[in-house]
Amino acid sequence: MKMEWIEIKPTCCQAEKELKDTNNGESKHLPVAIIGAGPVGLAAAAHLVRYNQQFILLESGSQVGANILTWGHVRVFSPWRYNIDKFASKLLKKQDWNEPDLNELPTGKDLVEQYLKPLANTPEIKNSLFVNTKVLSISRKSMDKMKTANREKQPFVIIAEQNREFKQFEVRAVIDATGTWGNPNPANSNGIWLKGEEGIKNQIFYGIPDILGVEKNRYLNKRVAVIGSGHSAINSLLELAKIKDEYPATEIVWVLRKERVENAYGGEELDALEARGDLGSRIHKLVDSGVVQVITPFMIQYVKGKNGKIELVGETKGDLKTYSDIDEMIVNTGNRPDFSILREVRTSIDTATESVKALAPLIDPNIHSCGTVRPHGEKELRQPEKDFYIVGAKSYGRAPTFLMATGYEQVRSVVAYLSGDYGASEKVELELPETGVCSTNLKVTNASCSSNSCC
Repeated sequence: MKMEWIEIKPTCCQAEKELKDTNNGESKHLPVAIIGAGPVGLAAAAHLVRYNQQFILLESGSQVGANILTWGHVRVFSPWRYNIDKFASKLLKKQDWNEPDLNELPTGKDLVEQYLKPLANTPEIKNSLFVNTKVLSISRKSMDKMKTANREKQPFVIIAEQNREFKQFEVRAVIDATGTWGNPNPANSNGIWLKGEEGIKNQIFYGIPDILGVEKNRYLNKRVAVIGSGHSAINSLLELAKIKDEYPATEIVWVLRKERVENAYGGEELDALEARGDLGSRIHKLVDSGVVQVITPFMIQYVKGKNGKIELVGETKGDLKTYSDIDEMIVNTGNRPDFSILREVRTSIDTATESVKALAPLIDPNIHSCGTVRPHGEKELRQPEKDFYIVGAKSYGRAPTFLMATGYEQVRSVVAYLSGDYGASEKVELELPETGVCSTNLKVTNASCSSNSCC
């Protein structure tokens, strides 16, 4: 493949003489770069429009919301009112946009078709959007990570691959909204990818398969193991239960690391998000009825293939056990951020959660209990590299508790700061629905909240 190096000037930029400021190398006339055209990245673009700031929006997929479309069949548990950025809504209302019922629950496909695509097509954003543009690296111009002198006055350089060619963008600030989807955690409890798991990859699905749609034949009348304890795992289990109603030979095995399965049920009827609470209540009933076989606590040490089947080897309360004869496995153990494009950027990342360091005490499931996350914005998201920010799901690292509304408030604050509106950036407000009570087992009295029972 022939690769040609081409330096391009973003269409949103001013004339070249304005791009290179003569004031000690400062680059204040360059655009802001947003990486990732998902909900949070597009919200950042909307707020830059609000402040009349130049920007470029780089998306590796062929369209906005490309990652969301991989789970487009899934209905989210938060209604539209929590999934639409307020200023993005104002931009859309200038156009011929049919606002959805704010109390309805959208699917992933609904989010893309009814919100993200119309927002990307607004005249204020459309000409600054680059799709099929995969960012390969971010650095300061002519400086590696080690160089400090005059560093903050140098523009950022983004190298990307676009339609089989290399592109170079110079920008004054970077907002990384690339998320974590597409970088799944492995099934084993050590968090390390092993060759055994890779060797049977055709029998393993990482993410949320369309069990009742295009993937249905893959699971009917099979013994299927679902690994994980979050909402994605519960969604997979509920859909497999529907297949079992039609094909009774289907077997469903739920493998968790939690000490008690009840810790995965969440707030149930006490959750402020009715659909989220309903997930917990429904899986609770399926477990109690025996439709779903539960294996917990089980710490998978490795996964291997044997005679066309999957074999799980792991520990439970100190004993080594093996579970065999599994036909298919769905791995819903969460995702992790990819920092490969940030090798030349100075960052502050928490060593445990891999979140933005200042956020770790707010979201770490080892210490974070029930309730909402304290409002946070530019100050908490600020990195050692001036004018570089990690936002959205990626800012939470491996923590599983991110909501879109959190990301919208993050970018509102960050963009206000980059635009010189420091008062607005410091006034951070966030309204999120309560999770509900910590997980409890109705058959157990005096149940208490464990440190990670809600997350």
